[in-house]
Amino acid sequence: MPEAPVLYVLNGPNLNLLGEREPDIYGHDTLDDVRKRCEAAADGASVVFLQSNHEGQLVDWIQEARTKASALIINPAAYTHTSVALYDALKTLSIPVIECHLSNPAAREAFRHHSYVSLAATGVIAGLGVQGYELAVKAALNMIRRA
Repeated sequence: MPEAPVLYVLNGPNLNLLGEREPDIYGHDTLDDVRKRCEAAADGASVVFLQSNHEGQLVDWIQEARTKASALIINPAAYTHTSVALYDALKTLSIPVIECHLSNPAAREAFRHHSYVSLAATGVIAGLGVQGYELAVKAALNMIRRA
């Protein structure tokens, strides 16, 4: 029997304040609520759910996913628009990568319209709030099963 897929779900800076910070933009769910929703949507897959405010830690986890994950979902938050380091790390992966955003960056400030992460992502889900994470989990599982 094949092993269950492992999904890495990485969250960038300030997402630890989800539910408190700008709820009019990001909603009232906490990051723990998001984790629970991802686990519920995982359909037997293992979910490694992590958050860091530090770019280097996110790079380390992306590199770890190279050998431990079947797919990676990332909400890089503000690093979306600034991090060549995340882009370079994501380019080393041979697994599906889904970029996920609670809000729609294209409908926000001009500096949020460019994503370095999108250049390395298999797909992008944005603007659907916490439901976007559930959709990302389901999409990742579909990609894994089709491979």
